[in-house]
Amino acid sequence: MYYSRAKLASVLGICFLGLLLCLPNVLRKPFPFIPWRQIHLGLDLRGGSYLLLQIDSTSLIHDRLQTLSEVIRDTLLEKKLGYRNITIDVSKARITFQPRFSSEIHADISAIQALPKSIPHEFQVTKQGNNIIALTLSPESLRQRTYEAITHSIEIVRRRIDGTGVLDPQITRQGDDRIVVELPGISDPRRIKALLGTTARMTFRLVDPNVLHATYPPPGVSLLPLADNPNGARLPVFDHIDVDGSDLTNAGAVIDQRTGEWAVNFSFDSIGTRAFAAVTRANVGHRFAIVLDNKVIEAPVIRTPITGGEGQITGNFDVQKASDLALLLRAGALPAPLNVIEQRTIGPSLGADSIRAGIISLAIGFFMVVLFMVLFYGRFGWYANAALFANLVLMVAILSLFEATLSLPGMAGMLLTLGMAVDANILINERIREEVHRGRTPLSSMQAGFDKATSTIVDSNATAFLAHVMLFVFGTGPVRGFALTITIGILTSLFTTLLLSRMLMARWYTLTRPTSLPV
Repeated sequence: MYYSRAKLASVLGICFLGLLLCLPNVLRKPFPFIPWRQIHLGLDLRGGSYLLLQIDSTSLIHDRLQTLSEVIRDTLLEKKLGYRNITIDVSKARITFQPRFSSEIHADISAIQALPKSIPHEFQVTKQGNNIIALTLSPESLRQRTYEAITHSIEIVRRRIDGTGVLDPQITRQGDDRIVVELPGISDPRRIKALLGTTARMTFRLVDPNVLHATYPPPGVSLLPLADNPNGARLPVFDHIDVDGSDLTNAGAVIDQRTGEWAVNFSFDSIGTRAFAAVTRANVGHRFAIVLDNKVIEAPVIRTPITGGEGQITGNFDVQKASDLALLLRAGALPAPLNVIEQRTIGPSLGADSIRAGIISLAIGFFMVVLFMVLFYGRFGWYANAALFANLVLMVAILSLFEATLSLPGMAGMLLTLGMAVDANILINERIREEVHRGRTPLSSMQAGFDKATSTIVDSNATAFLAHVMLFVFGTGPVRGFALTITIGILTSLFTTLLLSRMLMARWYTLTRPTSLPV
């Protein structure tokens, strides 16, 4: 029961620091030496929009099969092996083709099996009837590719939303192929949906001048629609990508000094600059299409080689369209389209009602706990209540320090934590009462009460801590907020119960030296 001055100062100092960290949540202009970090309100308290996005796995499979088909063509031609009827079956994740001659079938299979794999055991090569060779993507590779695509998409979505100025967006993974986006304070997310629903993959490809009016283009050429042509005109563009938009380093909306219209300037990194210079140098006089999500934005004629690594996109833009396109290019392209499969909007009035209900329930619960402790344990109950208040302050301080998002389940977790914290004080006070009834002295009763109750308190809190850590790791959304609050509350309750309340009782005993305890 002895507390040195250093230990006493440490306990009080931690409580005072917690109180300072809470101030930014209630003061408009906190003191300059206080870190300006606040608790952010979740969607259910602040109001806003909820979007559930699902990645288009079919597009992922198609893109990978398209790339593999081009690699197969190049590899077989390089080895002077022919092929016929190469087809892509997205539903079965398969590429099939026939060798030029039946005698080349084993050579074709060996050449394809030797292809580099981006993922171990990515595909299998088999021989089917009628001399058909099939390359099939394995389920493991599809799962791995979807996982990587979701991880990459979360970063791209975060960059796009940050570029719009939305404060405190919550972007999390849900399941294997979904992303949850919460936008506090945004009641009309139409612009955000348009930004997130755009893949924004920009490529630069040459236009085939020989089939400008062809209805059925030859292999390796696709008829792509023009972005701003209501008549449905299409342009024959080579499938081969000369310059990829992933090599862009910057993009910005500007006003074209020649026409006075809005345009988008862009610049490449060193790889993109070399590729852009090489293709423009070798194709002067040809049309060079700028393709965004399989739509041709524009297809200017290359007048002179462009070696500076910079360019400009025009196309009847207004300020909003130019800014959004520049934002999409800066954030990068999504690996696959994201489809909005669920949308909810929560009004600010409903959020205000939730805050009011949460505060009322927290206040009533806290008051009832305080009243119970005072009625049953008197002076020691007041000490437990002081520790309980410090526990609440420390919880808010830690949540503020990490700028956590507080939701309605999180507020319920705080109330539950107060009940769990007072359980420890009840165990200690009941132990002290038992020791008093056995005839021990006041100091001996207090010492024995704390010693015997501590192991029980630590064991019970340790099991609860582990359970809620697992709930936080494997849970999603509000469940994680609930688990986080209780996890922090368990740590703060151990501190306030085993150190702060014990210190208050010990200081009282040192100052008064009572002959009996108020239990």
